[in-house]
Amino acid sequence: MNSAVLFLENAAKTHGGRIALKSEKGAMTYAQLRDSSHSVGTALLSLQPKLASTINPVLVLLDKGIDTVTAFMGVLYSGNPYVPLDYEIPIARLEKILDNLSPKFIITDETAKSKLDGAQLGGAEVLIFSELASAKPDGDKIDHAVSLVLDSDPIYVMYTSGSTGVPKGVVIPHRGVIDFAHWVKNTFCITHESVMGNQAPFYFDNSVFDIYGAFSAGAALVLIPNVLFIYPDKIPEYINESGITSIFFVPTVMINIANSGILSKVKMPNLKSVMFCGEIMPTKQLNVWRKNHPVALYANLYGPTEITDVCTYYIVDRPFDDSEALPIGKPCKNMGALILTDDNQLAPPGETGELCIVGSALALGYWGADEITRKVFVRNPVNTSFDERMYRTGDLAFWGDDGLIRFVGRKDSQIKLRGNRIELGDIEAAVKNIDSIENACILFDEEKQELVAVVESQEAITMHKLKRQLLQRIPNYMLPSRLKVMENLPLTPNRKINRVALKEMMKNGEF
Repeated sequence: MNSAVLFLENAAKTHGGRIALKSEKGAMTYAQLRDSSHSVGTALLSLQPKLASTINPVLVLLDKGIDTVTAFMGVLYSGNPYVPLDYEIPIARLEKILDNLSPKFIITDETAKSKLDGAQLGGAEVLIFSELASAKPDGDKIDHAVSLVLDSDPIYVMYTSGSTGVPKGVVIPHRGVIDFAHWVKNTFCITHESVMGNQAPFYFDNSVFDIYGAFSAGAALVLIPNVLFIYPDKIPEYINESGITSIFFVPTVMINIANSGILSKVKMPNLKSVMFCGEIMPTKQLNVWRKNHPVALYANLYGPTEITDVCTYYIVDRPFDDSEALPIGKPCKNMGALILTDDNQLAPPGETGELCIVGSALALGYWGADEITRKVFVRNPVNTSFDERMYRTGDLAFWGDDGLIRFVGRKDSQIKLRGNRIELGDIEAAVKNIDSIENACILFDEEKQELVAVVESQEAITMHKLKRQLLQRIPNYMLPSRLKVMENLPLTPNRKINRVALKEMMKNGEF
């Protein structure tokens, strides 16, 4: 298989009448999705010679829905990679992406088109999705375009926030997605009878698990309405109504559902697998899930955007204390994990080092950013036999005695305070384990040289009470100096804790 769009092609041939996608606005079978995507691909190919090359990224600016996935597949059928964008993307950020990518086309709708008026599009032509989808499909053109694709060609370019304020476009190859989708299907027993529930926005790499995991098996993918994540106690009921058998959520969503108390009231008999990734999953809330829904498989997944979504996994196979950290496990198929010391030697079990990844899932690099690419995509220093590419994650981890990887935190989240080296994640884990605290984020105020605890709780918590309980878990030098209690922590569109917003609030003196 040279192109991941062939997952859709094969599913349409073998499961054409089965539901491929379902949303609050309707549903589409695999045959309908294939035909509509062929129309989009044909329309794009008719724009030759503008798409004379097979490496012409096409931006997709559509609200999350069936049309968005259709646009992705249509771009792939034209032999090109797609670029998923947040429908609410600020124009200034969009212009930075356009400046970096220099695309020829943006697929959008009439509503967003008006938003683009006056924006600096750099020559990109705006195409309306409904017009593309109404084109007459040409199977011969589609087959020819797909046949020219190499599995080493880009399938998508996904933009992440850059530390310099300039977005970085991560370029993922077809081979990475193909291998990953097979791994998802086989590891979590996804079949054509499975119903996967999608939470992640399509511009967030967790959605790759959902889309291609489903398509590789001919499974149905249900796009869970975004509004439900504001009301976590409604999600289990929706899972039942939709017949969802598998979910892949960020931990904050899992935490909110557990904290709502709904799991003791609503059972989910069809839910067979529960996966989570993107943040640290506290065992306190995981234990609520496992206690109330013990029959499901639970898996802790780990992976940055630069590695086709996920590169290590741990299937929870034993009880954990509320204060015990979950492993991030072992490498996925066709991937390898190295933990390197500062002098690029393999760290022995128990010693913390930087987690580095090798294998087919690695991104090709960052689009138009060779210097940044060379800093993190490097030659594996341990392999002296041939030139093997390796990605430096910037995450700290260690091998446990059980042969599983334990995540420690970010290299850049280690601080030095009054001569003590402190990992903010250690404090965060201790704070989250306090009964009355539902979620937490630890910040470091560099100007005042103070640790700040921002906690989510419905109860009144004093600094005295917090310190008293923390002293049972962490040493005195790791205690926060300031406390901010919030009813709800701010979240990103991905439903993760919005640490940038919290840092801005701290900077503005709000706590």
